[in-house]
Amino acid sequence: MGRVEEINIGPFGEVPAPVESVEAHAGKGLRGNRYYFEEGAKPGQALTLIAVEALEGLAAEHRIELTAAESRRNVLTSGIDLNALVGKRFRVGEVDCVGVELCEPCTSLEAMTQRGVIQGLLHRGGLNADILSDGVISVGDDVVETG
Repeated sequence: MGRVEEINIGPFGEVPAPVESVEAHAGKGLRGNRYYFEEGAKPGQALTLIAVEALEGLAAEHRIELTAAESRRNVLTSGIDLNALVGKRFRVGEVDCVGVELCEPCTSLEAMTQRGVIQGLLHRGGLNADILSDGVISVGDDVVETG
């Protein structure tokens, strides 16, 4: 079982900002986030997660300090293997989700941060997921695989 350590959301063109909780809407995304799609999100666009362990590894192995907000992922987790959730159902607080694919780092992320981020986060850049049920996600919530 893992835990939500931080939540970051924000509009296009801005570094996401931390919030204590956020409304999650099935098939749409997180209310107030740049990737909230009223008409429906494409697979894997509704929610992104990254593990604190990945950011710690980036710092230790590549000497690159990156905050959860700078990673451009919505939910910072601890204590759960996000890669293992690809194709699996899981719950974040009261919200049911399904892992779609790894959220590999891209050239845009590296351009917004610093050189070496792509290599440092390769295969540990987080998880793209779909939101299956409405609810609230809060800092401190459990992250649990459900099937």
